[in-house]
Amino acid sequence: MSQLQLSVVLPVFNEAGNLEPLTEDLLGALAEIGRSFEIIFVDDGSTDGSLEVLTRLQKEHDSILVIEFRRNFGQTAALAAGLRCAEGETVITMDADRQNDPRDIGILLNEIDGGKDLACGWRYDRQDGLWLRLLPSRAANWLISTTTDVKLHDYGCTLKAMRKEVAKNLRLYGEMHRFIPAIASWYGVRMSEVKVRHHARTAGVSKYGLSRTFRVLLDLLTVKFLMGYSARPIQLFGSIGLACTLAGGSVLVWLFVERMFFGMALAGRPAVLAGIVLTLVGLQFITVGLLAELQARTYHESQDKPIYEIRHTYGGRESQT
Repeated sequence: MSQLQLSVVLPVFNEAGNLEPLTEDLLGALAEIGRSFEIIFVDDGSTDGSLEVLTRLQKEHDSILVIEFRRNFGQTAALAAGLRCAEGETVITMDADRQNDPRDIGILLNEIDGGKDLACGWRYDRQDGLWLRLLPSRAANWLISTTTDVKLHDYGCTLKAMRKEVAKNLRLYGEMHRFIPAIASWYGVRMSEVKVRHHARTAGVSKYGLSRTFRVLLDLLTVKFLMGYSARPIQLFGSIGLACTLAGGSVLVWLFVERMFFGMALAGRPAVLAGIVLTLVGLQFITVGLLAELQARTYHESQDKPIYEIRHTYGGRESQT
């Protein structure tokens, strides 16, 4: 049996009006590419009949696989399920709202064929509202790029292509699907960003809103911590702890000198309380850092999970990618 070459993963939530034309466009684009493929639809608890449309399409096309969630778990969970199930050597992710164009899959595959591990779409000419979509998106892209040091124009574009080993290494939670490039950068992937088409919605209702902004900010903090300190948490908590302890200790030493050599009273002075609080807070941060170190070692050692990623081994034994 020949190796499956492409897996296309699409999370679906209440997109019944888009699924049939999307499937037609997708099948046509994949046929032109000329590689073996599977299409994985993940129904994320749709309530508008999307699942019925998907099951009918699956009966008509053997290349389609449908995963049904028991309830709505969110886009990140749907993508994670699809990536876990994907068997293709290259995995494509895209939205099911027809705003991504299946014809752009070939552009992303050219990047993968050229040696990239991850190719990200950039919706250069977005067909969305200015105030509720474009401006918040641009602000979020700038913030994420600045915080993670992975510079991209469009973190929110679901249209991506990645090698199978990248897809299988991703661990997604919360709203982290938009941070796939930042998370993948930890593994040292070769990444590129290419301009792709973007179409206005013709059916269905957008699931995005400003309420997601706050969840994204919290997940950004998580990603930043995981990228920088997941294997060395003591360096984060310990640095804060040492700073607080030194500041509090310095205040207390100075107060001690004033009391012993200048006879100044300590009662009623806010500096006394400040020195004690800073010292205790510093010790607590150091303690948290040490406990986090123990937990990090348990995480890595219990799963025999390395703190590095090997891209390729040359010589000595059969090469591995």
